[in-house]
Amino acid sequence: MDTRLCQMLGVDFPLLAFSHCRDVVAAVSRAGGFGVFGAAGYRPEELDTELRWIDAQVDGRPYGVDLLVPENLPVRTGAGARTADLLAQIPDRHRRFVADLLCRHGVDPSRPLKGRRRDDPDAPPPYQHETGEALMDVAFRHPIRLIANALGVPPASMLARAKEHGIPCAALVGAREHAVRQVEAGVDILVAQGTEAGGHCGEVSTLVLVPEVLRVAGDVPVLAAGGIMTGRQMAGCMAMGSAGVWTGSVWLATAEAETSPVFREKMVAARSRDTVRSRGRTGKPARQLRSAWTDAWEGPDSPGPLPMPLQGLLSEPAMQRVNRAAEAGHPEAWALVSYFVGQGVGLVETVQSCRAVVESFMGEFAEALEDMQRLVR
Repeated sequence: MDTRLCQMLGVDFPLLAFSHCRDVVAAVSRAGGFGVFGAAGYRPEELDTELRWIDAQVDGRPYGVDLLVPENLPVRTGAGARTADLLAQIPDRHRRFVADLLCRHGVDPSRPLKGRRRDDPDAPPPYQHETGEALMDVAFRHPIRLIANALGVPPASMLARAKEHGIPCAALVGAREHAVRQVEAGVDILVAQGTEAGGHCGEVSTLVLVPEVLRVAGDVPVLAAGGIMTGRQMAGCMAMGSAGVWTGSVWLATAEAETSPVFREKMVAARSRDTVRSRGRTGKPARQLRSAWTDAWEGPDSPGPLPMPLQGLLSEPAMQRVNRAAEAGHPEAWALVSYFVGQGVGLVETVQSCRAVVESFMGEFAEALEDMQRLVR
């Protein structure tokens, strides 16, 4: 394809793949798509390590970075704060609730964690403006071709720095009014993400949201997102007027993904009705696979989710312990295993490589175009 969006991103096929896994990002870009690295929760030095690795693996192919710098965050910290300042705000009642929930499912809540920890007290506080600026410092030192922000209008500095570096700045929207504000702010690409999507999402379906956003987007390209798992869906979205698609859940069931084998098994077994929008993971409504974890936070004994980012600091270490227990074969832990995934999970039938998924998208997209052309002969 030779469209304005393809020229902006330097790709021939406008299939964007959002992933927290560097292996997925590199594999998709090498296969002809456009990988987007989700950097939420990373320290600046960790992000630099990940992007250096991607730079060395993509063979000069384009990729992007998605930062999570929420426009509206209930809990803000001041300059020089650390994660310890946020951890101190988590009530004992919530800590006890999580510990009891893990114990009931055979998971030791005190088991030491190895590797990267989201609740490292010495780390920069997640999702804060100061942290976001430091992450931008890193991202713009690399040859990225896109920077994106979720949860609101990008910081003014992100828009300005993207312009200085000659790359587009994208923003996710879940409603028409969100798109209006983003266009007024000067974003270069809109991602119209329907409620079918995994992770943070609104309440409007992709099929309705995309045309609504297109009506107010003007000359700003619009990517369709939410529940898109196949090339035929991609063709349908582009027939509606989108310039391409932004995908996420489909990459969770790939061999390169960061997801655990247990979760991939649950994905293959799940149907589209097995996901739920819950605040129990991040503090904001986020679609994920329904589990004993999500049920507990909606139950009568729940203390109620904490605001973002406190809920994530409470939940992520717990889920690390859950995953490790489940992978070790503890059957009670299996019921707690969950992750962000959209309603398209019902279309996942097997675990494939990223290249196979990209090639499937391309093949099905071409078949859909041929079918449409036959209709007008």
